Amino acid sequence: MHDRQNGPPRVFDLEQPRTQGMPIHPAHQQAGYSYLLHRHHEDEYRPEETGPRTGAAGILIMSEHTGTHIDALSHQADSLVLCGGIPVDGTVQSARGFTRHGVEEIPPIMAPGVLLDVAAAEGVECLEPGHAVSAEDLERCCERQGATVEPGSVALVRTGQSRHWEAPERYLDGPGMDASAAYWMAERQVLAVGADNMAWDVPGVVDPDLGYALPGHLILLARHGIYIVENLQLDDLAASGHYRFEFVCAPLKFVGATGSPVRPVAVVSEDS
Repeated sequence: MHDRQNGPPRVFDLEQPRTQGMPIHPAHQQAGYSYLLHRHHEDEYRPEETGPRTGAAGILIMSEHTGTHIDALSHQADSLVLCGGIPVDGTVQSARGFTRHGVEEIPPIMAPGVLLDVAAAEGVECLEPGHAVSAEDLERCCERQGATVEPGSVALVRTGQSRHWEAPERYLDGPGMDASAAYWMAERQVLAVGADNMAWDVPGVVDPDLGYALPGHLILLARHGIYIVENLQLDDLAASGHYRFEFVCAPLKFVGATGSPVRPVAVVSEDS
């Protein structure tokens, strides 16, 4: 319970703004993002008949995996097996989505959060494109901050990439985590991870040991049941100097979906 004598908590909005021109991963560009205002106020404005009130409404067309969003466990499979040994077959996967591990199974998340500011630890505002953050980098960052990553917590990694959100080509060509960073998070039994880049992993880079791209997605989602939150805005939180906070994130109940847009926040008490 918040102690009112210490003043109200600070709330940091961690979502990026959603626009038609925002960066979208190539795998999800077909669905993209579009907001269409189909009902305009003037369409029904007849004050002599219905009075002064009018309404407006729109239609959203978008992939689950655009903007700031969370990946459900059904998003990735390991040799056609979902997390927990669930085979991908006709009873689990259909044109309507998944009967197991859909995003509606993710409960509202309210958990201790920790920010690992790797960019600051490297002495830069933003890591270079293609920079692979390793387990060793995360260890050094923790030592610099005096931070620990506890079981059941949510660990957010700042690369500085969010500053390029309005420059899609530059944003898509960014840094990310390598496989060792994903294993490092899994060993600490976190509830979820997140980062201020497009896909947690380094974009387009094939892991030399595993032999495929996006190794963190396989390691975290399919093998360890750890959710991934992507396209976070972490600069304001980092600038505040707060590395510990309460992380709050509520996915929408899209039944059978492999992900959901989210608006996560970091809540910091004044005495923390």
